[in-house]
Order: sequence, then structure tokens, then C-alpha cells
Amino acid sequence: MSETLPESLRNNPHPDRWLRFGSDRRLRLAIGKVELGQGAPTAIAQIAAEELDIPLDRIDVLAGDTEAAPDEGQTTSSRSIEASGSAVRAVSAEVRARFVDHLARRLNCAPAEIAVQDGAFHRAGTPLGQDYWSCAQEIDLTAPATGTAATKPRSAYRVVGHAAPRRDLPAKISGAAFIHDMVLPGMRHARILRQPSREARLAALDEAAIRRAAKGEIEILRIGDFVALLGTREEAVQYAAAAAGPHLRWEGGSANPPGAEEAAWLPSQECEDRRFGSDAAPPPGRVLRATYSRPYIAHAAMAPSCALAWLRNGVLELWSHTQGVYPLRAAIAAVLGMRAEEIVVHHVQGAGCYGHNGADDVALDAALIARAQPDVPVRVQWRREEEFGFEPLGPAMRVSISAALDAAGKPIDWSTEIWSASHVQRPSSGGNMLAHEALPTPPPAPRASDPPEAAGGGGTRNAIPLYDLPTHRILHHLVRRPPVRTSALRGLGALPNVFAIECFMDELAEAAGTDPLAYRLALITDPRARRLLETLALRCDWATRGPGGQGSGLGLAWARYKNRAAYAAVAVALEVDQEVRLRHIWCVADAGLVINPDGGRNQLEGGIVQAASFTLKEQVRIGPEGITSLDWESYPILRFSEVPPIDIALIEADDEPSLGMGECTIAPTAAAIGNAVAHALGSRIRDMPLSRDRIMAHLLAG
Repeated sequence: MSETLPESLRNNPHPDRWLRFGSDRRLRLAIGKVELGQGAPTAIAQIAAEELDIPLDRIDVLAGDTEAAPDEGQTTSSRSIEASGSAVRAVSAEVRARFVDHLARRLNCAPAEIAVQDGAFHRAGTPLGQDYWSCAQEIDLTAPATGTAATKPRSAYRVVGHAAPRRDLPAKISGAAFIHDMVLPGMRHARILRQPSREARLAALDEAAIRRAAKGEIEILRIGDFVALLGTREEAVQYAAAAAGPHLRWEGGSANPPGAEEAAWLPSQECEDRRFGSDAAPPPGRVLRATYSRPYIAHAAMAPSCALAWLRNGVLELWSHTQGVYPLRAAIAAVLGMRAEEIVVHHVQGAGCYGHNGADDVALDAALIARAQPDVPVRVQWRREEEFGFEPLGPAMRVSISAALDAAGKPIDWSTEIWSASHVQRPSSGGNMLAHEALPTPPPAPRASDPPEAAGGGGTRNAIPLYDLPTHRILHHLVRRPPVRTSALRGLGALPNVFAIECFMDELAEAAGTDPLAYRLALITDPRARRLLETLALRCDWATRGPGGQGSGLGLAWARYKNRAAYAAVAVALEVDQEVRLRHIWCVADAGLVINPDGGRNQLEGGIVQAASFTLKEQVRIGPEGITSLDWESYPILRFSEVPPIDIALIEADDEPSLGMGECTIAPTAAAIGNAVAHALGSRIRDMPLSRDRIMAHLLAG
């Protein structure tokens, strides 16, 4: 097998696992990456259509299925096009070559004489009366891919690089796409009564009182401290779950210490430290320092987590909006003591979520109940307060930067110190699943871990500034025991780190008496980054930016996601009095070859809106007994009415490799808002969210 094969194809080398020509004269394309709202399956289908010369509307995509799709791990880190797309390009080229070589041998001609048009084969412009489907039985697609087939030159592209309608949207608009809409025959509904903390144990349960609260007949299932309410009518178990609180008594567990919800609490905690970068001591001389922070934030999916499970004939079948069907299967097999081959996981889309929310946790809920209730399909849906109260969170982070400056005010040395809990203790990997903690044999507390820089980093993601700095160093404090479960949320540590870097760059420019854009350009030699910022400046009319402190602000920021994926630069115009009102946002992005420009713009715009919500609104509230922000009033997000006009421009870079762009606007948007608010106020707020309360306190402090 060729070592040049893309990783996903190397791990799943048999073409028939990816491509299947059906008797209905359609192509089934199976991929391991799933649809989370990013439109990746549509773009990956475009890649297959391009390489095979098959009409896009004849390709059906199966995304995420342990029975029929390749194992591509988790759908994370803006890598669907990079990982799955490159594998599909290579395997499609190889399959095309096998068909063409087969026909060439039959016709005693050179393979180059055979062309493909709309799935049919031609020679010298004449149809051969053969196509993929008529020849499919004669071609061995079980033989491993070799990686020797040439892919199409980009000059020949007719599908890739052009807009294609998102194939997931029609069902979503009509209300039939989501796992919450699934109905299985004879299905029972369930709700879970949660232990308030990992160590809490159920001391008393008044089953009779809970049954009286239900609006219909229910059953109560208890396995250790895991308690489920089941019934044929969903409203019955919903009412019972909502009323159950006074009828349970928990003992044990520890209260959260005061101040634990704030990032300022992190430096006082036990940490695991890593240092990298320069070993030299910072030089003497003028030094500027600043500290920035982000609080814990929620995934805040539009619909709570949901899963279905059905144990039949010794096989446990699961339907989940997980980010990784194979990791989930392995995790549930480990908890239940089953073989992975006895579990089948199908991906079904959920209503929102970039990152690891409660999807895997609720799948284990459903699996536990289904195992105790064989031959009956079970549907578990979390309640809204359960979603907010128990899903893993995006970690709070505190980032301190210091820079030694030369006589002109340019940095000659840069130091970053970061405090953060783990960003990757995903429920399905690492013994961190919620219901497992309630079982009679709970797992040990997971050990804190974070991705290395080679994998993009977690708390250190985007912490290395992409400026021409003589020396820099990073000290990363991985907090071992945060007050809440934490895991992956869109961008991981990129948003707090870029917020800190790009806000600090504005502060350095101000100290040097220099325009923030000119200051940045003087420290950048990367031509793609320079073109990005120069294009953005023209689009937002940066040259007319007025003085600060007048209530109106214009700020900008840029980053390259993970320092190796797509580039994005963002400018924000806003007004500030007692709160921030966004007026206009501009974005310029360079993602190399963009497979579906319309889908790419959607991703960039969606990232901007979510980042604006993170920056201006969102903060999880934590009390002694746990999370207290349990609804949309206590955890506000950006409203539709608060979204300003957003202009998106894609830099043409078709000769460059495709770069992941699903998360590239998150961090520069947050920093651009921070810089615009500082410009409007004439002073800086360094702690997110830049909410009404924080702005009022800042203004009153004067």
C-alpha cells in the first residue's frame, strides 16, 4: 500500500467501503465525517462527482455509520475536507482508473483514449454503450487502493470550485432532518434523573410520588444511581421528570468553591505545566503586559441532546448526533461490557452544535435503558435545563502576554502564559461519560490531557503569534480539576488566544503611536496574510477610521486557524453606550481551493455570528451546587435582530491546497469586536463577555 495515500484512505483502503454503484444506477458515497451544519458532505460529494465525472445529483452520501461507512474518527478541527475530501478524491480517481483500464484492455486501446461523461464511457467522442453501472460487476473494488492513480488537474474542474446546493437543507426546512423527529415502531420515551455531582449518591427515591406527578403511566428504572423514567407517552415522562426534584435525596458530593466560574480562579489551582519556545530569558528594557480572559461557555444547541437505542437479537442499534460513530461505539461497548461488533451506530443530525455537547452522553443513557428493556426501541431526550446543566463546557481561559519592546515600540521578545482546563476530554474518549459515573462501578476521574501542538493544540491552539518576532515562549498551565466537565467547543483555545494576541497588538500599536493596521503589516512577511489584511482594509474603508473614545468603533484582527488551516481577517464596526450594537462586519478569507464557495461563505458567516455571541453575551454561571444558568434567560445568546450586515470575500487561491475553514472566523471576530469596543470607548475591556453589565461597570469605574 502506498504511503502517499491520504490518512483516511490508508486507514480504510478498500474502495468498496467508500463507493458503491447501485442497481438503481446511483452512486452511494460513504464517508466517516458527519454533517454538523458545516455542509461538508455536499462538498465531498462534489469532489467525487468531479473525479468520476458523474452528475452530482446521482450521488447519495451516507455519512457516519459503523455498518456501512469507513472509520474516520471524530468530525473535528475543520478537517473534513482536508481528511475525508482528500481520501474521496484519491479513491474516486483510483476507481475511475480501474474502470478505464478494464475497458481499455477489452478494446485493446490506451486508457488515455477513453473519456468519461456523465458516468458513461466514450472513445474518440463516440459513446461505447457502457457506463460505471453496466461494468460494476466486472471491477474488483475490494482490492486495496494503491495511490497510483492521477487525480484531475484543477484546470479541468467543472464541479469543484462552483456553488452547489446544500443537500441537507431541504429536509431541515421541512422539519424532517433531525434525530428529534425520528419515530420507531413501539417506541418508548425516557427522561433521566441526574446525580447533582460526580460523587453524589442516591439516598432516597419516592417512586410513588413521582408516578403521581406523571400525566400517564410511567415505569422507573434504576441502575445504581442512574434513574430513568419511561413511558409510551412523552408528556408523561416529561412532567414526571420536571416534578421529581423534591422526591429525590442525594448524599455526598462536593460544593464548588466561591469564584470558580471566573477565569481569575484558575491560577490558584493545581496544574500540569508545559513550556515550549525560546529558552532564553526575556531581555531587559521596556516591557508591556496585559491579561485577557474568557469564561466557561456552553454549546447552547438549539435542541437538547437526543438518542434512540434498540437491542434486538443480541445487537444494540443506536441513532445519535455524535461527532464520531466509531469512537462512540467503542466507548459504549467498554461501559456495557459488550463487543464493538455487537453495537451499530448510525449518525442522525442534531439541531446545532460545533463541539462535543451531550450527544454521546445521551446515547449512553439510551443504551443503558435499551439493554435493560430488550426488544423495545427507546428514545431519550434531555430537558433544556439538563442540557445546560450537564453537558461538557468550553473551558474558561486566562491568557497573560508580555512583550519586550525596542526603541520604535516593536516587540523583540514575546511571552505567553495560559491557564485552561482540558479542551478534549470528549465524553466518548477518556472515561468521561455522564451516566457511567452513576453506575455501580463508576470509572476513575479522567486524567487531564490536551492535544500536542502537532495536533493543533488545545489550550495552546493559536497561541504562537504569526508575526515576525525574534523570540517567543509559552507556559501552559493545564488545570487538573475544573469545577465542571469541559471538552471541545468550536475553535478550542483559538478564540481566547487570538483575542489576547490581537487585542495586545492594538495595545502595542497605541503605545507606539502607530495605526493598528500599519503596526501589524510592519511585522508580517507572509504574503497571504498581508494580502488578506490589505484587502480587508479596502473593504471596510479603514483609512477613514476616526479617533477613539467617540462611542463608535472600528476594529480588526486576523489569524490562521491552528496556524496552518484557513486564513481569516475580520473588521467590525459598532457603537457602544450601555451595550454594544454591531453595525457592520467584513471578512476576507483565504482557504486555498474552495470546493463549494457558497457553503464556504455560509461557514465563515456562521462562525462570525457565533463568535459575536460568545464575545458579547455568553457566560456559564456556576454556584456551589453546580451550573445555575439553565435556560435562555440566564444564558443569553445573540438574537437575530442583533446580527448586522456581514460582507464575505474569498481570496482566489485555487492553486493552493484546500484549507479547513469551519472555525477560522471564530477567533478574529472576537478580537475585532474587542478592538472595536476599545476604539469606541477609548479604553479597553480585556475580559469576555463584553456584556452590558461589564461595560457599565467599566464606565462607572471610569
